[in-house]
Amino acid sequence: MANVKTKARFDEAKGKWIINGQKVWTSLAHESDYIFVIARTDPDSVAHKGLGFFLMKMDQPGIDVRPIEQITGTSEFNEVFFDDAECEASDIVGKPGDGWKVAMGLLGFERGVSTLGQQMAFQNELNDVIAAAKANDAAKDPVIRQRIAKAHEGLKIMRYNSMRTLSHDASDGALHKEALMYKLYWATWHRDLGELAMDVLGMECDVLEEAPYELTRLQSMYLFVRSDTIYGGTNQIQRNIIAERGLGMPKEPKVTIKV
Repeated sequence: MANVKTKARFDEAKGKWIINGQKVWTSLAHESDYIFVIARTDPDSVAHKGLGFFLMKMDQPGIDVRPIEQITGTSEFNEVFFDDAECEASDIVGKPGDGWKVAMGLLGFERGVSTLGQQMAFQNELNDVIAAAKANDAAKDPVIRQRIAKAHEGLKIMRYNSMRTLSHDASDGALHKEALMYKLYWATWHRDLGELAMDVLGMECDVLEEAPYELTRLQSMYLFVRSDTIYGGTNQIQRNIIAERGLGMPKEPKVTIKV
């Protein structure tokens, strides 16, 4: 994220910020009224310095939303292009140059209290898997029962770790060590739940070869969770974060390639 190329310049005559650039993998951009944008307010800055954090109106000239079709046939994610899009001077969060600090604070809250609502959705999906296992007698398979029990245990551990994270003072949005492991944990757990769901359904999980697909809730969940370990920082990136920021291990060496 610190390598962002989107730029923001302040137009003194208009009294507005002018945004140019591109943002990819933007969830629900096609349904949103506003969008958060991190843009480089200092054109000579590098990495996490010289960034601004903006709240922009979507319904305006200069913003083009292009849906990205997923394997499920839906388009939750989007590319968003900014071509001289405008942002009110008052709609920058913090000051120019504070963008990285604001983004990290937002991430701290995302890995904190918001996780509890996410876990309710996970519980509903697990309940659907259990109901399907009981309905088609997959629950009589001792291996399936063991995997369902493991999924139940994993969800409880997820909740306990979230409660431990929330025991800290989160008013500053700081990302505590307990929160560092959360994305890696839930993404892996959710991916495994999708695989369990398909094994429970057996032959019922087969997908038609051609569109339009008529997917059940569990089929859609299985296809979608393949992305969980990629977006928001891949599992590999999350392990680096845990190692470097949580365990204090040496940072991954940077390699400069000269052409």
